[in-house]
Parts: sequence; structure tokens; C-alpha cells
Amino acid sequence: MKKLVLCAAALMLSFSAFAEIKIAVVDTQQALVESEEAKSLLEKHRQELEKEESEVRAMADQLRAGQERLQKDAEVMSAADRRAQQKSLEDLQIDYQFRVNKLQKEITDRQNEILQQLLPKVNAVLKDLIELEGYDVIMERSSLRYANPKHDITRRVTEKLNDRK
Repeated sequence: MKKLVLCAAALMLSFSAFAEIKIAVVDTQQALVESEEAKSLLEKHRQELEKEESEVRAMADQLRAGQERLQKDAEVMSAADRRAQQKSLEDLQIDYQFRVNKLQKEITDRQNEILQQLLPKVNAVLKDLIELEGYDVIMERSSLRYANPKHDITRRVTEKLNDRK
């Protein structure tokens, strides 16, 4: 009986200690992407890739026009002309797909560079918030199934990132 009382007391103490833990949740990627510095860097990279994007769009338009022309003129074309036109469109399609994949990889790589560049700043902001607010645990939002929005500090992290400029 004495052991049961001691176990119950220990359990009650552990629950009260658990209730005192201050927990926060943050979506690091969202905090970064919504920061002014990240927006500025992303816009700079977007402008650098604008020429390539317009070339890819022009290729898509050229491919679409060629396909429409082939469908419209297929009946009056000779078999050799039709095959040549199809081959030309296939080559253009392969080149287009290559350029699209290359551009997507470049965009992804640049976004990852920005995130890695700004991650130390997020860590510094989180350290400041831990000291200021006394958080015991800060968890990444993406690893949780559910978190009460009152524990989410993403907006505060973004604001502090903007203040650090």
C-alpha cells in the first residue's frame, strides 16, 4: 500500500512538472520565406532567371504552334514532310523538357541556398526567444500532426528576422 501511495505521488509530481514545461512550435521554412531578406533574395534570383524563363515560355509557344500547324496541315502534307515535321517537334519537345528540368533545378538550388544562408539567423532568433520567453522545448511544425495555434511562434520569428536587418 505504501508503494502504491509513493507511485501515485511520483506520478502526480511528474504530471505537475510536465505542466510547467513551456512549449513552442515554429515553421522554420515559412518564417524564412516570409522574411523581408528572403523575399528580397528570392526576387533577385527570380530576376536573374527571368531570361531563361522567357526562353522556356517561347519554346513552349513554338512547340504548341508547331503541333497546331501539323494537325491543321497534316492532310495536305506529303508523308515525308509530315515525318520531318513530327521529328522536328519531337526534337523541340526533348529540348524543351531538358530546359524546363534545368530551370526547375536551378530554382530549387537557389531556394535551398537562400534557406541555408538564412538558417543561422533563424537559430539566433530562436535562441533569443528561448532566453526571452523561457521556452523549454521548440518543435518544428512539419514534424507534428497537430499543434494548438497558441503555441505557434512562426510569426514572431519572422518579425524578429525582419528586425535584425
